[in-house]
Amino acid sequence: MSEVLAEPARVPAEARRRRTFAVISHPDAGKSTLTEALALYAEVIDTAGAVHGKAGRRGVTSDWMEMERKRGISITSAVLQFAYRDCVINLLDTPGHGDFSEDTYRVLAAVDAAVMLLDAAKGLEPQTLKLFDVCRSRGIPVLTFVNKWDRPGREALELLDEVEQTIGLRPMPITWPLGIAGELRGLVEVATGEFTRFSRTAGGATRAEAEAVPEAEIAAAEPEFWAAAQDELALLQEIGAGFDEKDFLSGSATPVLFGAALTGVGVRRLLDALVDLAPSPEPRDDADGNPRPLEAPTSGLVFKVQAGMDRAHRDRMAFVRICSGRFERGMVLTHAATGRPFATKYAQAVFGQQRTTVEEAFPGDIVGLVNAGALRPGDTLYSTDPVHFPAIPSFAPEHFAVVRGADSGAFKQFRRGIEQLDSEGVIQVLVSDLRGDQAPVLAAVGPLQFEVVTSRLESEFRAPVTLEHLGYTIARRTDAAGAELLKGQSEVEVLTRRADGVLLAVFSNKWRMETVRRKFEDLVLEPLPAGSVR
Repeated sequence: MSEVLAEPARVPAEARRRRTFAVISHPDAGKSTLTEALALYAEVIDTAGAVHGKAGRRGVTSDWMEMERKRGISITSAVLQFAYRDCVINLLDTPGHGDFSEDTYRVLAAVDAAVMLLDAAKGLEPQTLKLFDVCRSRGIPVLTFVNKWDRPGREALELLDEVEQTIGLRPMPITWPLGIAGELRGLVEVATGEFTRFSRTAGGATRAEAEAVPEAEIAAAEPEFWAAAQDELALLQEIGAGFDEKDFLSGSATPVLFGAALTGVGVRRLLDALVDLAPSPEPRDDADGNPRPLEAPTSGLVFKVQAGMDRAHRDRMAFVRICSGRFERGMVLTHAATGRPFATKYAQAVFGQQRTTVEEAFPGDIVGLVNAGALRPGDTLYSTDPVHFPAIPSFAPEHFAVVRGADSGAFKQFRRGIEQLDSEGVIQVLVSDLRGDQAPVLAAVGPLQFEVVTSRLESEFRAPVTLEHLGYTIARRTDAAGAELLKGQSEVEVLTRRADGVLLAVFSNKWRMETVRRKFEDLVLEPLPAGSVR
């Protein structure tokens, strides 16, 4: 129907069809498995792999880096775009490990909703709390999926109470498990009381069949579980736990669904909930706080830059969230940071590591722009009506190391690799007058980032390196006057961030920082955004 609409009306009509969301969780909650299962039940892939890192197992579509496949964790965010029902789904899989919080933070700048994945046995965990705080600060509505209900775990009501008491979100169950964790018999639709039973497949590799079972039949087959579920549902109704769209969109309540991603239980119901409940794109505030209308000329936010996705071409891709207007492949956009034109001849729709050429895109869509050497995370692109969207801040690093090329004959490759990883935002690269460009300082939120850097430098650039870890644990922004004051102070160093020229004063610990602060009353020390939870 949208194809016959006049052009001014087409953009908001297409935007209403978009659902752009991220899956967030603590490590090992099953996030990448759920991501793959969602694609499986949308029928855009035929079989799914599982993230276990065991020999003979296939890696998930969203985990494409060699290090991800070996370790069985997601290190970078990935995009899966596909159609479901009458909607276009832009699903962003995020790293669960706290060391890669900064990458997840960037992804959350590009989405309209999030699925918070909870392990039925563990409930809310530190990294989940951290990511939810980001969602709350950005006003992102959150759906909750309680995963692994096919394994032993906690009671459903206990998990709901933890969500409400810990993060202040009122749970609104959409489905309810029949059977305790580890003895799942199926799911009850809270609004209607309808019961669905699932047939399992080997390892969840193919879609499980869902069967609607009459109430009398399931009540006779599972009398104890059915009676317990009816009591729990009655309690939920009594306390007013029914779905309220206004509370969901305002961020004060969360729809809750139960299931098991690995065996496919409840996955299609989650997809339907995302289509029916999650918001479509809305006007996005620019850097001055003014909403940019969806039908305004084309604009987009670069939230991620990634190289090495295609080993055959070794190109570099910028992931852009379309914020307004109709994007057309080949159009020339303006790079807001430099004012220079940026051609979009090589525009891709992305599905994990796979790519297809995209001819047009609308608000909410994620477009991959190839050979995007000039772009960095947080950059804005626009067509005719200038706009700057708010920058994506860098986190406060907590780990520091000097990196040096181990092979003097590969110094050019070393420098090129460091520059690329810096521009991608894989790690913060700092320079020091004491060491020079040949020995930059890497600053990380978590130590696993160093592993990614050394692995990629060696595998992609043939530049093996050595790391010398430094004893700094805290960083603060300072100015030129502060840099002068700090010269010669022990357990203190001033470094320049290559990405933006910001001066960072780094200290061995907070007590040393406070001692120096008391010594120099005029010293400027400003906090940076917080890093991962420790």
